[in-house]
Amino acid sequence: QVQLVESGGGLVQAGASLRLSCVASGRSIGSYAMGWFRQAPGKEREFVAALSRSGGQTAYVDSVKGRFTISRDNARNTVALQMNGLNPEDTAVYYCAAKLASLSAVPTTGEYDHWGQGTQVTVSS
Repeated sequence: QVQLVESGGGLVQAGASLRLSCVASGRSIGSYAMGWFRQAPGKEREFVAALSRSGGQTAYVDSVKGRFTISRDNARNTVALQMNGLNPEDTAVYYCAAKLASLSAVPTTGEYDHWGQGTQVTVSS
């Protein structure tokens, strides 16, 4: 079983950057593809980014391509989401997730095995 805890959210102005972190415990994330999702008020949860077990494959939702970067440090059991050029449409609760997967898989659907509690990101205009 993997427990995931996110941090790094906050209130920022449009154009700012934030770096979200996800610390895993209970099991090494080396067996897992890792992803970030977000849910804005009144909207369904949305895929944001995913990273394969190997770290060599990534996937992003179109709206964040070129602005967000997902990374992982298996030795430290952490995953990060660097978010640059934030805009109000990025306001949401961001969730870290882990999915048992093959070495190169980058799951983009919500069928992940483990989820964190989320961290709030609010971007003001």
